[in-house]
Amino acid sequence: MQPLYPVLRPQRFAYLLTLSMLGVLAPLAQAALPTLESPSRGTGTGIMQTLQNYGYDIVMLIALLVVASMFVGVCYHAYTRYAEIHIGRSTWGQFGLTVAVGAVLLVVGIWLLTEAIGVL
Repeated sequence: MQPLYPVLRPQRFAYLLTLSMLGVLAPLAQAALPTLESPSRGTGTGIMQTLQNYGYDIVMLIALLVVASMFVGVCYHAYTRYAEIHIGRSTWGQFGLTVAVGAVLLVVGIWLLTEAIGVL
């Protein structure tokens, strides 16, 4: 049996309905673009100083990512050492030493990155 309207198959009808809904809803969904935020040091007196201030913010973000990755690395190493205690490969003293050395490395790393940022 042939459909009454062969042009409007269910797939084509759904496609046309979707297009018409997009045509109706698209103008309602428009929003203004967000404004560009000023760098943390301010905009400066010229374009070069503004770009330098944005560069400072980018370097600060990279330093934050470095410290975060150091923290994740220390936590992962401490966790694997803790897991080795239950297998019998390590002792609680080695675990404590791992945590202490990791904490010192984090403090030294944060201090070095703070000093390096001060150069900028």
